[in-house]
Amino acid sequence: MNGWPYPRLIAHRGGGSLAPENTLAALKLGASLGYRASEFDVKLSRDAVPFLLHDSKLERTTNGAGIAGEFDWSVLAGLDAGAWHSPAYRGEPLPRLDDVARFITGNGLVANVEIKPTPGFEAVTGRVVARACAELWAGIPVQPLLSSFAYEALVAARDEAPHLPRGWLIETPTETDFDCLEKLGAVSLHCSHRAVTPDLVSRVHEGGRRVMAWTVNDAERAECLLGWGVDGIFTDNLRELAARFRGYL
Repeated sequence: MNGWPYPRLIAHRGGGSLAPENTLAALKLGASLGYRASEFDVKLSRDAVPFLLHDSKLERTTNGAGIAGEFDWSVLAGLDAGAWHSPAYRGEPLPRLDDVARFITGNGLVANVEIKPTPGFEAVTGRVVARACAELWAGIPVQPLLSSFAYEALVAARDEAPHLPRGWLIETPTETDFDCLEKLGAVSLHCSHRAVTPDLVSRVHEGGRRVMAWTVNDAERAECLLGWGVDGIFTDNLRELAARFRGYL
């Protein structure tokens, strides 16, 4: 396999459970703890602005309500995406992808951009996010790793920016998923850590690809997975895993 430029320990949604997920505050917190790589979710506003949010709806992580993709960015920009987590983060806004890219590239960090389309907008989201990433990371040595559960989104991303690496996301891999890896030209398989076995790691590696496991919060499980040769683990337990596996950051 070719060289793999991403650390084996990756901050899930930027700051794990320590900061409001998918915000600049989360990314800054993860970086302050030594994490060189962050994973975060990107979708589109109604007027096609790429921004960070995991859920289709706004209620869980903002003071808004409704389907996020049905609002223009001018509305989404005014929401509070931090108060739900803790008072210290009250007023933290939803970040645009371009703001996040500036922080990451300006600090020598790397990213796993999960394309998280509003249902029904898979292709356009994949296309717009891939185009934005290609522009925002132009000339940067380590390009963002694009991943998604949405096959159509990754196909569109591949067609829009074929030079950007792609990872196929699935909870528990089946034979069909190995076909998807081939068709997508994916460099990595991302799956639940519960589905990872030594045999799976060997099979994926034999195909010239990498294995990424989510979401690993138990240090003993992380040690087991790393011992099997898993190439990356996503964690919400940032402090404990950083202290125990400092060499993998």
